[in-house]
Amino acid sequence: MADVNGIIAGGGLVGLTLALALHQKGVKVRVFEAVKEIKPLGVGVNLLPHSVQNLAKLGLLAEIEKVAIKTSSLAYYTEDGKTIWREPRGLEAGYDVPQFSIHRGDFHMILLNAARERLGEENILTRHHFSDFTQEADRVIATFIDRQSGKTVGTASGDFLVGADGINSRLRHLFYPEEGPPKYSGQMLWRGVTEMESFLDGRSMFMAGHNDLKLVAYSIRAESAARGKSYINWIAERRIPSDLAARTADWNETGSLEDFKPYFTDWNLGWLDIGKLFDNALSIHKFPMVDRDPLPKWSFGRVTLMGDAAHAMYPNGSNGVSQGVLDAMTFADLLEGATDIEAALLAYEEARREATAKISLANRQTGPELVMQMVKDQCPGTCGETHSCIPQDTLEEVATAYKKLAGFDKQSLKTAK
Repeated sequence: MADVNGIIAGGGLVGLTLALALHQKGVKVRVFEAVKEIKPLGVGVNLLPHSVQNLAKLGLLAEIEKVAIKTSSLAYYTEDGKTIWREPRGLEAGYDVPQFSIHRGDFHMILLNAARERLGEENILTRHHFSDFTQEADRVIATFIDRQSGKTVGTASGDFLVGADGINSRLRHLFYPEEGPPKYSGQMLWRGVTEMESFLDGRSMFMAGHNDLKLVAYSIRAESAARGKSYINWIAERRIPSDLAARTADWNETGSLEDFKPYFTDWNLGWLDIGKLFDNALSIHKFPMVDRDPLPKWSFGRVTLMGDAAHAMYPNGSNGVSQGVLDAMTFADLLEGATDIEAALLAYEEARREATAKISLANRQTGPELVMQMVKDQCPGTCGETHSCIPQDTLEEVATAYKKLAGFDKQSLKTAK
């Protein structure tokens, strides 16, 4: 589509991926981000093979490989270190591309640097918090404010507007003003990073426990691995049912060891010193596990939602970022051959809304992590080093069903090439 220009509200992972995808298609875009300076914040994220396959199309694979860990396996354990289910991941599983575990900030900077180089610095605007929009017959006009002062800092006119402005999306609120805050799962998360000796092969991801108490960990930085260490991203999760815990949570709140460490005192995985993992964390942050209900509609005329703004989901399945990448690539592909922008936005919604809604709802049922609760509920306590209380083919069915639902089973990826 010639001479098209777009507006992207949000300069996070999804917004920048979309900017790069559209630029590759010859579509001019400007990215508007609320913060004054985009910094490498956050902890670990996973890039599953379906997203990596698409990021490779954007020419980003080499840069990601420099800093990320190529995940070799995913395993589930009980708190005594007994194996529930283990499967190879990425290249080890026969995929054409790796699965990556990466620091969110590292990935963000890769996207930002590429966007600045390809689009030009002048098209990545910071301190522009999206506030409102109006639509005319052939264009959309967005208004931006300084979030601290509330003063208008500018407007932008484009052929379309995409809201990639996160779980607390302003654009989503304009579409659905009565929706209210995100839905709290009843689970509180404490997330940290610790540099220490590697566990297992240094490239493994594991989850241990059950629905009420869980530990997740995986290494995220190649630089640490090169020095014989692991930069380990970990999540300690326990059930705190009160809605008050979610309503009063500050997303940047510093976490306290006393809030979660005592609950893991009796755990013994055998190959990881959990106490050392917690005690030596470089930082700990506390926040509630939340999502939002699937929406009946994303696209309104020349305006649509993307990423967490459209389908914020629980981190079960480690799939949220990857789904945002798929949103961006799908949108760019559909816009490229379109003659009608509004029709292209509806086609994007048709391709992605129902698919992501199914994943969001599956994640509310713990997604592939269901196998841990199955063992918790059914194990008679007589299993050996590997749990035999649930047939292995049943566990494999759970894992395979989620891959198919999320779109990263090998057959789906071969079809999508």
